[in-house]
Amino acid sequence: MEITKRELYDFKDRKLPDKICFKPIGIIHTKFKALKGIPIQFSQSDSIGTIEIFHEYKPALKDLDGFSHIYCLYYFDLVKRPVPLQSKPFLIDEIKGVFAIRTPFRPNPIGISIFEILEIKDNLIQVKNIDILDKTPILDIKPYLYEFDCMKTKKIGWLEGKIKKKTS
Repeated sequence: MEITKRELYDFKDRKLPDKICFKPIGIIHTKFKALKGIPIQFSQSDSIGTIEIFHEYKPALKDLDGFSHIYCLYYFDLVKRPVPLQSKPFLIDEIKGVFAIRTPFRPNPIGISIFEILEIKDNLIQVKNIDILDKTPILDIKPYLYEFDCMKTKKIGWLEGKIKKKTS
């Protein structure tokens, strides 16, 4: 029996939840066993890794092989709480608000990367552009579509003039 979208939403008595809990859908296997040496962004990485989707979620992989890239959302499980709301990013010696930087040390330590799919076998997705620590819990995967997702930025804040282009 198919469930309609209307049945998935409950608009009656909508309230902001105090806490939101997620169950990992998988785990990533990478060569990065410690924080030292992890690329600071996926776009700066050629490293290959494997996303292991837990068997109960394997049916969700249907048709993913028709896409070249995915968004991968993950949980920075090693981040200690509470976190400061301001921090010093890698590129400058100046304090910035965490919403203006890409630190993993955030109120909700959720990361996002775009990976190139190299191969899907069974419940394993081999991907390129890894910038994640080994055994990081995966929260979700979505197809990346250049036609929908690529937007020309008009300003890049404090990063203006500080970004080095990938050379390869």
